[in-house]
Amino acid sequence: MNDKALRISEIFYSLQGESKTVGLPTVFIRLTGCPLRCQYCDTSYAFSGGKMMELAAIIQQAASYNTRYITVTGGEPLAQPACWDLLSQLADKGYEVSLETSGALDVSKVDTRISKVMDLKTPASAEESRNLYANLQYMDADDQLKFVICNREDYEWSKKKMEEYQLQGKCELLFSPAMGQQNAAELAGWIIEDQLMVRFQLQLHKTLWGNEAGK
Repeated sequence: MNDKALRISEIFYSLQGESKTVGLPTVFIRLTGCPLRCQYCDTSYAFSGGKMMELAAIIQQAASYNTRYITVTGGEPLAQPACWDLLSQLADKGYEVSLETSGALDVSKVDTRISKVMDLKTPASAEESRNLYANLQYMDADDQLKFVICNREDYEWSKKKMEEYQLQGKCELLFSPAMGQQNAAELAGWIIEDQLMVRFQLQLHKTLWGNEAGK
């Protein structure tokens, strides 16, 4: 048995609420802990607590659900080094694995079979200074770069970053309104007006179940 372990906040089965597999039944493996404190965070319960689980036990629990899709999330999953091994072992089992990461920690060691869903933190997130822009070189066509938009200033900032880092065509770009802060229809209107080639994204799970992160 693999003796490496991770502190797990929860493992649950639900519909994917974001990214390119939105709507598909997915196993979510939520790791405990995060070095960031984004002002809109909806998973602060995962900052602490949880329980230690060996990688084999995590994979066994994930396998009890009928789906090929697994999302490893947090917190910030890469804050625990054994996460890299978990990702690779899940890919070895034939799962389609996505990693949700803040963009503040190095993603260069992430298995290339993993689809990265990485944030670029906007000014209104209160964590813009934590962006590790070197990570952008490791994003490719199978990955998604997410901008959570809280206001018009965030939107304009995001457009500038797209141009500055020549992000168009590098990976899929997601613009998502921060719930309760940015009107979704207004953001959609800006995107249409500017003919911006990004994917407008609403969080399906919040539409279905409110602010509950899972189901």
